This record gives sequence, C-alpha cells and structure tokens, in this order.
Amino acid sequence: MKPKPLRADVLAGLTTSFALLPECIAFALVAHLNPLMGLYGAFIICTLTALFGGRPGMVSGAAGSMAVVIVALVVQHGVQYLLATVLLGGLIMLAFGLLKLGKLVRMVPHPVMLGFVNGLAIIIALAQLEHFKSGDTWLSGQPLYLMTGLVALTMAIVYLLPRLTRAVPPALVAILGVGLAVYLLGLPTRTLGDMAHIAGGLPTFALPDIPWNLQTLHIIAPYAILMALVGLLETLLTLNLTDEITESRGYPDRECVALGAANIVSGVFGGMGGCAMIGQTVINLSSGGRGRLSGVVAGVLILLFILFLSPLIERIPLAALVGVMFVVSQQTFAWASLRVVNKVPLNDVLVIIAVTVITVFTDLATAVLCGIIIAALNFAWQQARELYADAHIEADGSKLYHLHGTLFFASTAPFLNQFDPANDPAHVTLDCRHLRFVDYSAIAALKTLRERYAKAGKQLHVFHLSERCKQMLKRAGGELG
Repeated sequence: MKPKPLRADVLAGLTTSFALLPECIAFALVAHLNPLMGLYGAFIICTLTALFGGRPGMVSGAAGSMAVVIVALVVQHGVQYLLATVLLGGLIMLAFGLLKLGKLVRMVPHPVMLGFVNGLAIIIALAQLEHFKSGDTWLSGQPLYLMTGLVALTMAIVYLLPRLTRAVPPALVAILGVGLAVYLLGLPTRTLGDMAHIAGGLPTFALPDIPWNLQTLHIIAPYAILMALVGLLETLLTLNLTDEITESRGYPDRECVALGAANIVSGVFGGMGGCAMIGQTVINLSSGGRGRLSGVVAGVLILLFILFLSPLIERIPLAALVGVMFVVSQQTFAWASLRVVNKVPLNDVLVIIAVTVITVFTDLATAVLCGIIIAALNFAWQQARELYADAHIEADGSKLYHLHGTLFFASTAPFLNQFDPANDPAHVTLDCRHLRFVDYSAIAALKTLRERYAKAGKQLHVFHLSERCKQMLKRAGGELG
C-alpha cells in the first residue's frame, strides 16, 4: 500500500472509531445490555468484516436496527439467550452468503434504495436529539446553549476545514479540537463518560449458558431470523451505496459470509450482533478511508479504548460527536430525491416517501419489503397495460391477430378482452411472434381463449410460439395448433 492511502486509511479509521463509540454504547443501552457488549461486538464485527468482507471501506458494528429487534428477547429471557440468538443469526447470514443469495439485492429498486437512505438519515438525526436531554427532561438554559454552541462549532469545523486543507479528516479535527477546548476551558458539558464507563478487559470465549434443546430453539429462532434479515438488508443496501460513492464494485456474497462469521465470533465472545452501519460508513468514506485498513484500525482502536485509553476517551464531549453525526445525517440524505419529484413517475415518488416513512416509524426490513411490493405491483400494472393486439381480415376471410406485450398473471384479462369469439370469422389465427409468455397464468389464458372459440364452433390457430412457451405448454399437458 502506498504511503498516502495508508495514512488516509489510518486517519479515517481513527475518526470512525470515535463515531462508533457513542452509537454502540447507545444501542447496547437500548437493548438493556452492558455497554461493553456493544463495544465488544463493534470491535469483533468491524475488524473481521474489514479483513475478510467483500466491500473495503464499509464499516460494520453493533447496529441500532438489530438492537431494536432483540429488546423483547433480552427483557423476557436474559443475555444468554441473546448470545445464542446472535450465534444462530450469524449462521443464517453465513448460509445466505454461501448459497450466493447476495445477488438478490438487485431486486431492490432504486426508489426503495433512496427511501432507505433517507429514512436512515432521519433516524441518525433523531437519535442525536436524545443527547439534548438529561434523563427524561430536555436541557434548558445554559446547558442547552452550551450544548448547542459546541454542536454548531463542531459542524462548522467539519464544513469549513476542507476549504483550508484536506490533509486530515475534518471530523477528526472537529472531535479532537472541541474536546481540547472543553478540557482547557473547563466547560461544564456532558461527555462520553456520562453515557457509560468503557473500561474493561479482553473479551473471553464462552458458549451461551442455556439449555440446548428444541424449546430454546423455539424461543430464539424468530429473533435470529429477523435479526439476520435486518442485518443482511442493511448491509447489502449499504454496500450498494458504498459502491456508488466509491465508483467501484463490492462482492455481496463474500460480505454476507464475513458478516455471518463475525456475528458467530461476537456471540461466543460476549458481544452484540451487528451489521453495516451507514452513518459510520459515510464518515469513513468522507474521511478518505477506502481500504480494508481503515475498518481494521477502527475496530482495533475500539478494543484499545476499552483496555487502555478509557480515561481519555470518556472525556470526549458528546456535543462534538453529536455535531459530527448531524453532518453525517445531512450527507447521507439523498437530497437529489427531492429535486426529481416533478421529473419521475408519481409511483416512484410514492415508493420513496413510503419507504422513508416506514423506515423511520417501524424497521428497515418492513420498509424495504413494502417498497419492493409496491414497486413490483406498479411494474406489473404498467406491463399489463402495454399488452395490445393488431387485427385484420385476411383475403380468405380469416382473421389474423398480431399480439404485442407480455402475458402474465396481471395481463390475462386485457389479453382475453382483445378477442371477440362470438363475432369473429370461423378461422382465427394468433401470431405470437412479439408476445412474451412469463408464467402459468399465460398458458391458462391461452387455453381459455381456445375453449371460448371452440365453444363458439370456431377454429383457433396459434403460430410463432417461443420455445419457452412450448416447453411450458408441454409441462402443463396442453397442445395448441
């Protein structure tokens, strides 16, 4: 590796590690877990996916989308059942990658991708508002003014520093600069140490202390499947976004295998489950991190913070980290999606809005699934409307139909409406040269049409069927002449 990319990756990894800390601690607290479980998970998952994953530059860790999934499990059954769930979820992710199912991300339409990005950007911003509270009460007076001022100062540094120099990541300068100013001036503002103490030892190997039986599997399987689904979706969509930003190509299946293996290791070493983190990925990329080293540095530094540097790290002002995450939220949001509202079909605009709203108010898996369903229904409707037939009477008195379009479940009714068996002549010919057959509904529609003409005492001849249609007819046990 050349010196310049090496330096850029190290500095980007350092910046990203600071951004990982409050997020992973907060997600652990959301899931009613010891904050160290979130940090151990971040160290293990970030390091292993950076080393062996299919997308250099992408950052994974203990993600909030997965933390929300397992809250009920932790409350009802405890931490050991969570660790078993992380293990099983990791196995599902691993199997997903080994079966080479990562390519299924191609089924996610671009409007769904935009909605996903916008939804997560809003979630990142809303999550920072919690730091403007003391317990359940919003800050007011001097604490609020100080917090707001430091956040604004941090954001100003991040935005303005690149105009002066790009030698160092602006987010890193902002965090260290604001932290130093708070320390030297003795400003009374909340720090990372007010969230949790992060000092600890090395993670230790231990299998979850649970009964290994079918009853346990019945408890953890639903959570493991949902955790794997959410983790895979967020990872693959973040991988797509990283590909766009870096203008390079990642390997989804390899990333799924690495993520699954990392979750398994995290589960046996007492860490939370995790997946790609879009906010931290954006920080890493915007700070110059393009290689595997940036993710490795971020992960290893998390462990060093736990083992040796906790007294210093706990002094970092929350305001500095909040300011950086507000910038990340702004940079993550797909502002171009607002500018194309009047330029793209209304259906696509509705998909973007629906996925954004559902992501914010429910979860990523539900949002993406709903978006894909809406987009698929819209596609089916548009394809069904494009089917049509040209007809004319031949010299011998027969009628010839030239069919155009795609025949499938949604277009069978428009297809059948093209014909008039009662008033057509005795001999009718269908030219299917430009008609595409997609599913069994198409074959059934063709058979129905033949039966209608037969009932009217007329002959129907079909020509130029594709080889695929002939095979479908053969398997269905039907012949058309």
